[in-house]
Amino acid sequence: MTSMLPFTPPIVKRLLGWRKGEAKNEQEEKWSEKAVGSLVEKLKKNNTLDELEKAITTQDSKTRCITIARSLDGRLQVSQKEGLPHVIYCRLWRFPDLQSHHELKAVEHCGYAFHLRREEVCVNPYHYTKIDQPTLPPVLVPTNIRNSEIPLEPLELPSLDELSSVVPDNSSFPMTETPPPGYMTDENEPVSPSSSSVSPAGGGLGGGGAGGSDYPSPMTGNSSHTTSRATPSPLHPLTYGEAEPVFYTDPPFWCSISYYELNNRVGETFHASQSSITVDGFTDPSNADRFCLGLLSNVNRNQPVEQTRKFIGKGVRLYYIGGEVFAECLSESSIFVQSPNCNQRYGWHPATVCKIPPGCNLKIFNNQEFAKLLEQSVNQGFEAVYQLTRMCTIRMSFVKGWGAEYRRQTVTSTPCWIELHLNGPLQWLDRVLTQMGSPSIRCSSMS
Repeated sequence: MTSMLPFTPPIVKRLLGWRKGEAKNEQEEKWSEKAVGSLVEKLKKNNTLDELEKAITTQDSKTRCITIARSLDGRLQVSQKEGLPHVIYCRLWRFPDLQSHHELKAVEHCGYAFHLRREEVCVNPYHYTKIDQPTLPPVLVPTNIRNSEIPLEPLELPSLDELSSVVPDNSSFPMTETPPPGYMTDENEPVSPSSSSVSPAGGGLGGGGAGGSDYPSPMTGNSSHTTSRATPSPLHPLTYGEAEPVFYTDPPFWCSISYYELNNRVGETFHASQSSITVDGFTDPSNADRFCLGLLSNVNRNQPVEQTRKFIGKGVRLYYIGGEVFAECLSESSIFVQSPNCNQRYGWHPATVCKIPPGCNLKIFNNQEFAKLLEQSVNQGFEAVYQLTRMCTIRMSFVKGWGAEYRRQTVTSTPCWIELHLNGPLQWLDRVLTQMGSPSIRCSSMS
């Protein structure tokens, strides 16, 4: 594109000439020019402009840090559009398809990497590398597991129906710790992109702190789930003879999202193909990276639901990056998440509901963790594998929470909520179950 203004400084033209990928339209081209122009002005003040040009032209990660002042929320605004500064310039000069900071990790020698949360942040695009999508090992399914005696007790997870009827405990947002050098996110801890530290917000841990080994105190409503654990028994070696490998593959749509008001499903299911999508309260009717709830009509909608919908606002952003799913609260009100996979990581009961405050994000699913559970469950039989379908469903409410600390004790009592089905893990489960055949417990017409 040749929409560059006649008075564009030569240095800006040179730097734009090194951009990776083409601008999609004239508007994006003009915005890129403003983003580079803004950076040039900042770097002139600390005499690091030459270092930026050297880093881009030599593509050398050993060039020095190129820093700008970090804003209060960590974001940079350029012409009504904001984002994280290192993401903006890495997308411009290195990775044009970059979706999120979760895809980046800093080189070890970068002293001002974004995750360090210093007063200055490095925007040298060659001080960050892209995290590769991890390859999941295949699950080995014994070919003659049918009608065999299963030596281990199956993994105990409540079903979807049971999770709808029990009263879950509530948990505060997990406290963050400083991630290890070089990484944007720690393996076990969520990070907040818009604050230097995260404080607990709403709800208590109920006796099972983040990362603890025990579940919270017993839940009211259904005591049969209070002693279940999300981690299977130690793995016994296979004793069934030969095994067939069943591989994981990413589907075209990584998740499906359904929207509910109380116990009524509203509108059509949204199928997510983009690695970063937003579920918000606005009215765009057709957008591949946005599921807008404001446009959906419901003749049975009551006043509390109508009022709550007004506060969804920017809603939640969902990322699927490197086999992990993150939820970031963009709304001015908290969101509430029930993710058995996340709860298992923190040692909470599978039904626990976690409150995510505005501006914070939480890892709500991890393919690697799921793969380990699946591998262990295969040795426990058909029923144990089938129970993992619950791990692949995540429920999330806007503005209003539910659980033991709220008068709304089930998700179907909340005014506005969504249900995510993770298609990749569900399809993997389907292939494993198909290979395993029928369950060991017989069911006849007379039973």
